[in-house]
Amino acid sequence: MDIQYHDRYAFSALPDRPVYDWPGGKRLAVCICNNIEWFSFMTGLGSDHTVAGAAQTTRNYAWRDYGNRVGLWYLFDLLDELGLPASHNLNAAVLENCPQIVDRIRARGDEVIGHGITNSERQDIMDEPAERAMIAETTAAITRHFGTAPRGWLGPYIVQSDVTLDLLKEAGYSYMLDWPADDQPFWMKTRAGPILSVPYSIELNDSPAQVFRHHTGQEFEEMIIDHFDEMMTQARKYPLVFTIVLHPFVIGQPFRLHALRRALTRILEKRAELWLTTPGGITDHITSLPEGTVS
Repeated sequence: MDIQYHDRYAFSALPDRPVYDWPGGKRLAVCICNNIEWFSFMTGLGSDHTVAGAAQTTRNYAWRDYGNRVGLWYLFDLLDELGLPASHNLNAAVLENCPQIVDRIRARGDEVIGHGITNSERQDIMDEPAERAMIAETTAAITRHFGTAPRGWLGPYIVQSDVTLDLLKEAGYSYMLDWPADDQPFWMKTRAGPILSVPYSIELNDSPAQVFRHHTGQEFEEMIIDHFDEMMTQARKYPLVFTIVLHPFVIGQPFRLHALRRALTRILEKRAELWLTTPGGITDHITSLPEGTVS
């Protein structure tokens, strides 16, 4: 086999890296990363609650639409009750179709991250002009509705083309979430300069866990708590990022939300030891460190 390589980053072993702290001397950063998505009706890509890769139907379209109509509002209320900030990976089509969501995010002061126009398409199969146009349209829509351009990006389906990193940097993005290679942020090369990779879990992620692997709400709760407890232990040695990834059409189902409520309540017993933040907050802190601190 002719092994292929990339030149975006070099190998770095965790114990060999400089040690630093998060703000306030904290060692574990906690991020709630929520996905607010819009799907084309009966066409393109989409998730199904029973079978991976199922054809698009009115049933699975409506199941996903439950997230924007109901589940997201349950989640917003839970985050308010617990006093938790969040970031939202936002499909630009949501902005025109669900204006009340924009109002609630603005009222909460949450961070908005570019997530393409719709989750019915993926950018890794686009040619460069089409991908550049999609990123530009997403950026312009978020800027128009929130008054500032997004600084972070997550591709629909967490995929990238060979030039995505270059296009993001050229479009003014400072970080992205698509490379789940680490529990610490790290810099990646682009043709326009470095862009930061911020940790984003594909394990503590309700969609693959509870939709595709059919874990129960209680199993997902146990995953969150076990992952958190172990990261608290590891954070004695390393500054780490703990992320929980959510989709309102999944986690917004009440039996799953109740399990999430228990897990978050358990985590917040350690609130004084945690930095509750967002990917943008992590990016700001990393860029404030002396050059060379982060690989």
